Amino acid sequence: MRKEERYNRMIAFFEHERPEAQSELVYDNPFQLLVAVMLSAQCTDKRVNMVTPALFAAYPDAKSLAEASVEDIYGYIKSVSYPNSKSCHLKGMAEKLQKDFGGIVPDDVEKLQTLPGVGRKTANVIAAVIFNQSVMPVDTHVFRVSERIGLTTNSKTPLQTELTLEKHIPAEKIPVAHHWLILHGRYVCTARAPNCGECGISDICRYFSRKNNSLKKQEKQDKQ
Repeated sequence: MRKEERYNRMIAFFEHERPEAQSELVYDNPFQLLVAVMLSAQCTDKRVNMVTPALFAAYPDAKSLAEASVEDIYGYIKSVSYPNSKSCHLKGMAEKLQKDFGGIVPDDVEKLQTLPGVGRKTANVIAAVIFNQSVMPVDTHVFRVSERIGLTTNSKTPLQTELTLEKHIPAEKIPVAHHWLILHGRYVCTARAPNCGECGISDICRYFSRKNNSLKKQEKQDKQ
């Protein structure tokens, strides 16, 4: 199957099944999403959503978060992964956001990455989700699913995956495609045991094809 056909089939499927896919993080404004995405690194969205209501109530904006102590921030987020470093990053992010951007989350990926604790993936999430820009955030789900399906081939880094997906997915569909791939990886194409029987795009999946071929080969050998 040609790569163009694989992408077209994937897009058609998700447009039908998940036309309005969106983040599972709960937020009310760009600042809250930025905080939530920073907290979600190596952590589940479910866990992040458990701690952010109290955190946002205590620190509703960059100014209040910048004025908080690392210890106080830690108290609100201690149940997420790596709370010590994330507490420091959140305070540093808020301080710089307040100082350099007047407390307003910038819409530029490069500017976002100047904030402490904000890497390329986090910056792309904000740009895609809040500002509807044609950038592809690549987390572990997107990286894994893209390679398994065959949207990418022997991709070694998240950046390689990002650039390949942006090249082949129409620009206006990239923001929602990010959610398609994340949710597919979270609930169907899981890391340890992908649920191929529940997958609606197994017909174009390189992993599924290889698995089937391997099973047929084994069955043939068993019969000999």
